Amino acid sequence: MFCGTAIGMASSASVNSTSTIACKIALIAPAGANLGNPMTYLAKPKLHHPSLTQNKVCHNRRDYEGRISSLCAGCGHDSISAAIIQACFEMDVEPHRVAKLSGIGCSSKTPDYFLGNSHGFNTVHGRMPSVLTGANLANRGLLYLGVSGDGDSASIGIGQFAHVMRRGVNMTYIVENNGVYGLTKGQFSATADQGSKSKKGAINTDTPIDMISLALQMGASFVARSFSGDKQQLVPLIKAAIAHQGAAFIDVISPCVTFNNHPGSTKSYDYVREHNEAVNRVDFIPPRAEIVVDYAEGEVVEVEQHDGSVLLLRKAHGAHDVHDRIAAMNYVATHQAKGEVLTGLLYVDDEAVDLHHHLNTIDAPLFSLGVAELCPGPAVLAKINAGLR
Repeated sequence: MFCGTAIGMASSASVNSTSTIACKIALIAPAGANLGNPMTYLAKPKLHHPSLTQNKVCHNRRDYEGRISSLCAGCGHDSISAAIIQACFEMDVEPHRVAKLSGIGCSSKTPDYFLGNSHGFNTVHGRMPSVLTGANLANRGLLYLGVSGDGDSASIGIGQFAHVMRRGVNMTYIVENNGVYGLTKGQFSATADQGSKSKKGAINTDTPIDMISLALQMGASFVARSFSGDKQQLVPLIKAAIAHQGAAFIDVISPCVTFNNHPGSTKSYDYVREHNEAVNRVDFIPPRAEIVVDYAEGEVVEVEQHDGSVLLLRKAHGAHDVHDRIAAMNYVATHQAKGEVLTGLLYVDDEAVDLHHHLNTIDAPLFSLGVAELCPGPAVLAKINAGLR
């Protein structure tokens, strides 16, 4: 668990108490702080400056933060966390009403860095969608936020991703897409473009998986793509996804700043290790500047990455019909053939319904039901059985 309580276990009394305390004194301790942890980090202050602006639920922006990030300086994932924080603050979301779930990878660590006072669960590799689905069925009263990466969702978890989209689970699913396996030293992920080079100069010969096209094909009712450095576009997309009823998917291109060293460099990790008799292995990750862009609808911008490669971003034009699923698929494919990454809201179904509607569940969260509702007696069971004959 990242922090908070088990999903579905918070009582109304504790919820009201939490809200009252936050509103009156706005004193929040560092989420999940563990002073005995040998890992060095700077603890966030417990006190908030009284001049910080509060939203309608009596929270300031600091109330939506989590622990200090341990990701590489300049990582695009931190920009996505900041966008989630801003979106939830501006939407007056109460942190205790949010359940954030993730799998394994650099991206799946990020829920620890935002909404420190929400419910959180770190699942096994690629299995976040099924755990989220179960939590959603048990307690439909929470806002569900699934955070994953291109390795977690497009490789080992691709089957789970496909099914959570087609079932219409009411959630916001964000993939922080950098095209590499960051935790295992930068191998190609399933979303890496064909012909792209690794840090070792290897050429990717595999056809990439486009998460946007897959989400559209599997029935997601809200599909968008953005760039971690485009805050003006990303924050509104996250807000719209949270407000959407159904399966909302956002693919966020998020450059990895670490794996840009190459063979032949005397400053590379491999060269230093080969020429040094070290008593241990310690990596130093040089800080990088965050990559930020700002461009208008319909325009194409060249974004130079830290390794010298260039990413072509095209922001969807306002004339694009976001209610046409087939048009959205063609739109993505057309610009993909030009080597462009299309960003913006690509498809939305305003009439979408979620998994609870499909299963005809009751309005009350299932975890709140008692024995009388769950075990109504043999007469009701006999009636159900008769209806199945």
